[in-house]
Amino acid sequence: MIRRCYVGFDTSNYTTSAAAVAVGEDGELSVIANCKAPLPVGEGERGLRQSDAVFAHTKNLPVVIRQLAEHIEGYSVCGVGYSSRPRDVEDSYMPVFLSGKVAAEAYASALGVPLYEFSHQNGHIMAALYSSGALADGLLRKSFFAFHLSGGTTEAVLVAPHEVAADGARDGFFTSRLLCATADINAGQAIDRAGVAMGLAFPCGREMEQLAREWMGDIPSMKITVNDGKCNLSGLENKALQLYASSQNKSQVSAFVFSVIGKTVLKMTEYLQAEYSEEHPYDVLYAGGVMSNTLMRPMLSEGKNYKTYFAEPQYSADNAAGVALMTAMRAEGLK
Repeated sequence: MIRRCYVGFDTSNYTTSAAAVAVGEDGELSVIANCKAPLPVGEGERGLRQSDAVFAHTKNLPVVIRQLAEHIEGYSVCGVGYSSRPRDVEDSYMPVFLSGKVAAEAYASALGVPLYEFSHQNGHIMAALYSSGALADGLLRKSFFAFHLSGGTTEAVLVAPHEVAADGARDGFFTSRLLCATADINAGQAIDRAGVAMGLAFPCGREMEQLAREWMGDIPSMKITVNDGKCNLSGLENKALQLYASSQNKSQVSAFVFSVIGKTVLKMTEYLQAEYSEEHPYDVLYAGGVMSNTLMRPMLSEGKNYKTYFAEPQYSADNAAGVALMTAMRAEGLK
């Protein structure tokens, strides 16, 4: 019997990724490859220009494709998907996604298989649904809130199944309507700017989480600013830099940064539940690279009257698994 799989590509601003999803005899989907290669960022730098990121993807793609080939040996690739844009809305565009588009088109053309197009954000949501167990719980069959927190995005959306949502879901499984966002910098930017200022390597989230776990003292307080669902995080950056200048304590500053971001996300969640929930609270899915941090999870989940779901760390940061899953689901006619 031929074993079927579907391949996905995602070329975000900081990671080149390719993934594969196998289809079992009973139609069950399983991720069998989740290959990633980070884009190089110079010491002391806080990001990449789009042109530099495109060049880095061009160098990385052959590497991740070779890694992918090792995982899918013995499988028949039946379809290819890619992220073509940041969000599933009109005029959503970033040049970096052209790299994945070209690779996916060439890959699908060489194999003679269908090609599918998705958004980066919906890929994050699908990867989180899969790895958190929410997909198995049937969350995709009802409306829920989803947060996408990364270096380039700090947003909360209302996700609804395509059958009950407004028209316009290009990805075919669900629509996502923007409800909350940052009014200035993104959560991931606040983390990385504080980390780089402390001499850490970009991206700084993982090292800062380790440092934060070492801090056993008090965490300074700061006013949490969320107005009509919009959060302000530039004040966090300034306060973190001031705290480090006065304390020179990387562990304390790291714990402070994650405490403020966690409380900000909680306040945004509370706003969503009060403003948009109808007869009962909506369940909440947290995705994106920032949510790979496990320190913030207790404050977002404990004692709530709704379910909270968190992507596993390897599916929180940028990855192509969600794109591969949506490719398989669309090709196989699954929901």
